[in-house]
Amino acid sequence: MDDQTQIELEAAAFRRLRDHLAERTDVQNIDMMNLAGFCRNCLSRWYQEAANDRGIEMSKEEAREAFYGMPYAEWRDKYQTEATAEAQAAFKESHG
Repeated sequence: MDDQTQIELEAAAFRRLRDHLAERTDVQNIDMMNLAGFCRNCLSRWYQEAANDRGIEMSKEEAREAFYGMPYAEWRDKYQTEATAEAQAAFKESHG
C-alpha cells in the first residue's frame, strides 16, 4: 500500500470514529475514559496538536468544535449528564 492510500484510509477511519461518537451521545466521556483511557476531548486535543505541529494555529475550542460538530458548550449542555459517583471514583482510581 502506498503512503497516500494509507493516509486516506486512516483519515476515513478517523471520520468514521468521529461520526460514530457523534451518534452515540449516550456514551459519556467519563465512561470512555474509564474503559478506554481516552475520550472525545482527547481526540479533539490530538487533532489540535496535529494541526499545530503543521503550523496551523488552532485553539482548544476550535478543535473541539471541529470534532464535536458544534461548540463544546452546546454539546455539553445537550448531551453531557452528571457523572455518577461510581464513574467519578473509577476515574479517580485509574487517572488520579
